[in-house]
Parts: sequence; structure tokens; C-alpha cells
Amino acid sequence: MIGLLGKKVGMTRIFDPQGKCWAVSVIEVGPCFVSQIKTKDSDNYDAIQLGFKKTRQKLNTKPLQGHLEKAGIPPVKILKEVRDFDGADKLKPGDEIKVDIFSEGDVVAVSGVSKGKGFAGVVKRHGFGGGPKTHGQSDRYRAPGSIGQSSSPSRIFKGIRMAGRMGGKNVTVKNIRVEKVDAKNNLLILRGAVPGANGGTVFIKKA
Repeated sequence: MIGLLGKKVGMTRIFDPQGKCWAVSVIEVGPCFVSQIKTKDSDNYDAIQLGFKKTRQKLNTKPLQGHLEKAGIPPVKILKEVRDFDGADKLKPGDEIKVDIFSEGDVVAVSGVSKGKGFAGVVKRHGFGGGPKTHGQSDRYRAPGSIGQSSSPSRIFKGIRMAGRMGGKNVTVKNIRVEKVDAKNNLLILRGAVPGANGGTVFIKKA
């Protein structure tokens, strides 16, 4: 597997050679720094640890400062392990991985935290149709209706769709095409939308 951390910049549009317009997401990918390499001999599994988003040293804890200094990389805000990274045997702590590991036409999966919508009702959160708008039910337009049973089993089953906090969850969108790679500016242009708000951290991996 090949994957890198990035920051969602925003959305725009591009035109293909046939003149068709496509909505695209712009991701600032990397540069990511290799902060640790784990092997089956030392950790019972193969993985590399990536550092992303440079920060000030004093904002990191003392143990993290020592960990990053040992690897010889600048202070970073985010660390993430990537298991079974392709070509990990050629990497060493301190190496820098850039967006050029992707190429135009690749198909990737993008993971991120979805936008938080706050407390939402069942119509917005689950797409319910609401209650009838006649026969005197003037206050049931956006109500969920019955959520339980009668005297048996006399309780509400777990998992019933009801109102509650919406968004703010880990979401993965698969089969996204890479439209363009701008290695000079560390930008990745992906067709369609990706999870999260502008400025949010995402993880892009080759499908």
C-alpha cells in the first residue's frame, strides 16, 4: 500500500480536452517525513510512521520532541502509521516523501473526518419523510414517528435511527481519480469531493 497525509485546500473545477467540466478537490499532500520504521523482527509487523504538518517545537511534548529528534526530522503536528508500505525497505528515518509518488490516472481512497453538523433531527440526519400534514397533526411535520414496540418487549431496540449529533465521524470515499499532480507546489487534484472541511487533514492511499 502507498499512502500519504495531506490537507484539504478546497474545491474548484477543471475542463478536460473534450470541454467537459469536472468538480475537483485540491489537496496539499506532504511533504511527509519518515519518523520511524517498524519491522516484524522488532515490532511483529511491518509499518512506517509518517509525520505531517510542521509546527513549533515547544508545542510538542518532551517525549515527542525526543522521538522526532532521534529520527532527524523537524517538529510535526500529526503522526500516522501506514502498514505494509510499498518500498519501505528502501526508506530510513528522516526521509521525505512527496506527492510525486502519485501519478495522473491513479485511483485512490481518501479518509477524513466529516464536517460536524451539530444536533440534527431525523429528517436532516437520516432523510425521514416526516409525519402526515393533515388530520390535525400540525406539530408532526418533522417527527420520527413511533420508535418502540408495545408491551412486548417494552423497550426500544439499540440502533434505532433518531435525532442526535450529525457528522464529525471518520469517512472514507473510494475510487477517486487523480486528475493532476503538481509536484512543484505539493498539490494533488482529485475528481469529486473528499471528506472534511477546508484545512482538515486527510489520508490518501492508492486503491
